Amino acid sequence: MRRVRKAVFPVGGMGTRFLPATKAMPKEMLPVVDKPLIQYAVEEAAAAGIEHFIFVTGRGKTALEDHFDHAPDLERTLSERGKFKEIEMVTSWMPKSGQVSYTRQTEPLGLGHAVWCARDLVENEPFAVILPDDLILSKTPCLRQMVDLHTEVGGNVVAVIDVPREHVKRYGILDVEHDNGRIARAKGLIEKPDPETAPSTLSITGRYILHPRVFEFLDKQQKGAGNEIQLTDAIAQTIGGVPFHGLRFEGTRYDCGDKVGWLSANIAFALAREDMHDQVAEVVQSFVK
Repeated sequence: MRRVRKAVFPVGGMGTRFLPATKAMPKEMLPVVDKPLIQYAVEEAAAAGIEHFIFVTGRGKTALEDHFDHAPDLERTLSERGKFKEIEMVTSWMPKSGQVSYTRQTEPLGLGHAVWCARDLVENEPFAVILPDDLILSKTPCLRQMVDLHTEVGGNVVAVIDVPREHVKRYGILDVEHDNGRIARAKGLIEKPDPETAPSTLSITGRYILHPRVFEFLDKQQKGAGNEIQLTDAIAQTIGGVPFHGLRFEGTRYDCGDKVGWLSANIAFALAREDMHDQVAEVVQSFVK
């Protein structure tokens, strides 16, 4: 079984739910405490052993690209002022030269289309997909947990959470064949089903490890829910020939594509830091008196 070395980051979206903040700034650059969402995603991938970081971008994403490059003026100024800790803060997490690739999604045709745009960079090997909007706070990075499971079961592995039945129409939902409470083996997958007909309430969140066979079906450019090319539709068509498992990961997921979810993530990640916990807890407490 080939090791998962590559990760795709679909970052071409416009971030309309955060306007006007995202009028001139990519939504993936929204900060949670003191790091942008996309940096959390890349650090999670690196902690899982990813060596090649593939960004599927769109217009107006130059700030994101610049974030993963050196800033000579800034670094020189920091060095002259003896701020070596700050230099480490802006450079220590950066991928090395040659580890980052960019490709453009020129039309907003859906998540499946965005992943398809990376096909020539992924080539014929298993790969991860990380949606930066889904930020996960956990002791062991979520993708690391998934990679460990993938070494055992192969095929497609997705991160899953249980959602209220009335919310299943927002997600890709697993049709479960066997479930031991942590790992669910699925025999099918449905994108945004009606609550009355949904086969379960086990939904995919923004982490995937995929078999390259998924590109055979993405190549067909078939549109599904929302008149978009859905990644889940292509995954569903691989089931039978490719094993498919959902992992209930350890950790808490925050939907940072939503304003309240993003605010919740800022509070949770700040409280998780030793240097900020007490002060932030005091501030939060002051609002609930």
